Amino acid sequence: MIEFFRHLLQEFELPLSNPVLIFSLILFIILLSPILLKKINIPGIIGLIISGVIIGPHGLNILAKNSAVDLFSTIGLLYIMFIAGLELDMNEFKANRNKSLLFGFFTFILPLSIGFPVCFYLLQYDFNASFLTASMFATHTLVAYPIVSKLGIAKNQAVAITVGGTILTDTAVLIILAVIMGSAQGSLNQAFWIKLTISLAIFSAIMFLLIPRIAKWFFKKLESEKHAHYIFVLSVVFFAAFLAEVAGVEPIIGAFVAGLALNPLIPHSSALMNRIEFIGNSLFIPFFLISVGMLVDVSVILSGPTALIVAGTLSVVAIFGKWIAAFFTQIVFKYTRTERQLIFGLSSAHAAATLAVILVGYKAKILDENILNGTIILILITCIVASFATEKAAKKIAICEEEFSHEDAGRDQILDEHILIPLAKTSAAASLLDFALLIKDKKSSNPITLLTIVPNNNQAEKNILKYRKAADKFVIQGSASEVKINTIARIDHNPASGIARTSKEIMSDIVIVGWPRKTGFIDKIFGENVDSIINNVDKSLFICRFQKNFIEEKRLVFICPPFSERGVGFHLLLQKICRLSQELSIPIVLYAEYKTHETIQQIANNLKLNAKLGFKNVSDWEDFESISDEIKLTDLVVFNLSRKGSVSYQSIFDKLPQKFEKYFNDNNVILVYPQDDRKESSMDAYEDFTSSPLAKGIEAIEQIGRGIGSILKKG
Repeated sequence: MIEFFRHLLQEFELPLSNPVLIFSLILFIILLSPILLKKINIPGIIGLIISGVIIGPHGLNILAKNSAVDLFSTIGLLYIMFIAGLELDMNEFKANRNKSLLFGFFTFILPLSIGFPVCFYLLQYDFNASFLTASMFATHTLVAYPIVSKLGIAKNQAVAITVGGTILTDTAVLIILAVIMGSAQGSLNQAFWIKLTISLAIFSAIMFLLIPRIAKWFFKKLESEKHAHYIFVLSVVFFAAFLAEVAGVEPIIGAFVAGLALNPLIPHSSALMNRIEFIGNSLFIPFFLISVGMLVDVSVILSGPTALIVAGTLSVVAIFGKWIAAFFTQIVFKYTRTERQLIFGLSSAHAAATLAVILVGYKAKILDENILNGTIILILITCIVASFATEKAAKKIAICEEEFSHEDAGRDQILDEHILIPLAKTSAAASLLDFALLIKDKKSSNPITLLTIVPNNNQAEKNILKYRKAADKFVIQGSASEVKINTIARIDHNPASGIARTSKEIMSDIVIVGWPRKTGFIDKIFGENVDSIINNVDKSLFICRFQKNFIEEKRLVFICPPFSERGVGFHLLLQKICRLSQELSIPIVLYAEYKTHETIQQIANNLKLNAKLGFKNVSDWEDFESISDEIKLTDLVVFNLSRKGSVSYQSIFDKLPQKFEKYFNDNNVILVYPQDDRKESSMDAYEDFTSSPLAKGIEAIEQIGRGIGSILKKG
């Protein structure tokens, strides 16, 4: 028994050495510190950093700063940069790259300009030491980015330019570091610059030309192996980080570039994205924040006035330099004070790149111990300031964005959005469900409902059980994206009747159906299911034909005939189109008349939709070939149509599905009938649903005549 207790005490000797016990302690800290500090309104990030200070080698010495901690810390930092690149709105980033360049210039040159004279004249360091320390002020690490990501404002323009600026300024500082080290070692020559340029060019070619092609092939070939997708993505991130290091820049640059390269291939609402964020935010990123705290030596403050003066001066200069850069950015781009605070919060935290610069300078004996200790205190102070500033600003922006969306659509409509997917066969459900997950509003509390209509015969009960068993995998597919899937089976003589009834009963806003399959001559005459759904379901109706994976799309072609923008459901449709564009990171090209384009642009501005609409003028709508000639195989085609009797209805589009079969046979196509704006609904009499009206009978007779005529001609 005594031996047992002796062994137990040895396990708890400090610093801890048992890997299981260490990992258990880290997990308890990750679990409890954000929960406890949330009670007193302190960001969870600060709790993790302070926990690192307490358990670190300079605190209670519970954990040593060993290779295992360094490994997890590196993974966490790379993960932050990767997610920042992955969540970036590429359309917004491309449209605002000049803003990112200017912010990157401000956040680089202003802290450098302020920091150099302070170090040179006030702290009286030599030129190399002053310049290297001043360049450290220009760096920043996106420590507070998880706050922005969690609050759902990662696609905000202020966030986009800050993330872009981060990469630019950190790259510039690390190049300066290489130059100063080369200068100190006497190796700064023409060969140095040629090597750096060629290696960066090769790195860029691999990441932006080769990796996306490999990833696209991998996702297509192993579409069903979902776990393999995550392992592949993780492999790309760390391989990119390694390549960046080989190219002569920091691994964080490689991780960010990996995020940009994979951005168009991983929709934000996908199960893969959910897995990436979940594992990163649960484990790797908190581990990095704890390791940042473990660097801090609080005893430095007590070691003498010099260290305290240096630490205080460095912290004040670092914070003021980033604030003035954010202020100039606000003035130039006319941002609000809240957006300025968000930019300041994201760009004011100093951690990884800062430490890299200072440690290299210290090891090369360019910097002394006071600068090193002062920098470590600066890391703690700036991370705390950045976390508070970011959380406060991010909450304000998130509330404002929510209020804007509520002003237009109404709070209840957003929270109650309900999507219904009727299934003819469960084989088509996966692609329709993927599409529904992309366009579904994350604020909606309602599930996505899968519906099947079972014929009323002796096999009805068996068919219902068979459907429920087949639908289980779609419930799992939805849960991987944290979306609840509801399944309903109904018995009805007529599928269209069952769909119409259910859409009313569950008060769905959107109905998504598969493309009607090619049928025989008799079915063409009597098969009225799709027409019945179009005419009798008064919800926003999406008729979808998905021939290939969404990752192959490069443009979203949105075709809008005249006056179709006046429909009751058009605002909802435009929101979904813009959301789809963001999720797939593809631009929207609007095919319409000038007046329609102006109206749609105005609606988009009023709805505060973050989307850039390209425009192609269409004047002759009967000449369908002129539109089809410009459509490419990599275009996702969305056609906005109208039901008979509505304001924008045109009979020339009645035969549109046949034309799409002919001209866009290999494209992904969506025909949309927005919410019905007709005053009278034909849903009033269900009992007449299956009987054919006189007009339908006449049309059928005409079709028979044309069919017989074509047969006689062939004969």
